[in-house]
Amino acid sequence: MARPRRIVLVRHGESEGNVDDTVYEREPDHALRLTETGWRQAEETGERLRRLFGDEQVSVYVSPYRRTHETLRAFRLPREQMRVREEPRLREQDWGNWQERDDVRLQKAYRDAYGHFFYRFAQGESGADVYDRVGAFLESLYRSFEAPDHPANVLLVTHGLTMRLFCMRWFHWTVADFESLSNPGNAESRTLLLGEDGRYRLDRPFERWRTPEPYGHTG
Repeated sequence: MARPRRIVLVRHGESEGNVDDTVYEREPDHALRLTETGWRQAEETGERLRRLFGDEQVSVYVSPYRRTHETLRAFRLPREQMRVREEPRLREQDWGNWQERDDVRLQKAYRDAYGHFFYRFAQGESGADVYDRVGAFLESLYRSFEAPDHPANVLLVTHGLTMRLFCMRWFHWTVADFESLSNPGNAESRTLLLGEDGRYRLDRPFERWRTPEPYGHTG
């Protein structure tokens, strides 16, 4: 099994929806574009990624949303260096279709009170639903490592909540751990690094906004 040395997760750059939540009433979530700031953020992240990968090959999985595709394009990684696959299981949490701003704000308040992992948006998904599809993607990713020529680098261009849930699933964090963490900023990355002991570690933690409050002990 040729496990990659690095698995890099990147959140998309700032999008139209990050600066104006009324846009969801006019445009589908998946069609939203990067702002000028978002393009700059992604370009800066791309500079760091090009230095990190050097001349090594990269296996890329990108969410099917426009803003993630634009983020990947802004990285300016050499095309011959990448194998790019669109991966629907890495999409944003579904919040329903056309979104009325005041209703979504109310549902977000309910979610904050109920819990981000378990609360399900009307006509949409809960964090637990996203966790399940991320887990299914991980099974596919593991199988890809069986190829003897698998690249040394994997790059996932996705969304903030999906990044947290990917790490939760990979490192077996509890729901309480997940609930205590904040999303990364736009175009921020987290990297899983393969150690000499055969285990992966996270290059830097997610910010915590509170102390975890588990219902019981695990491990």
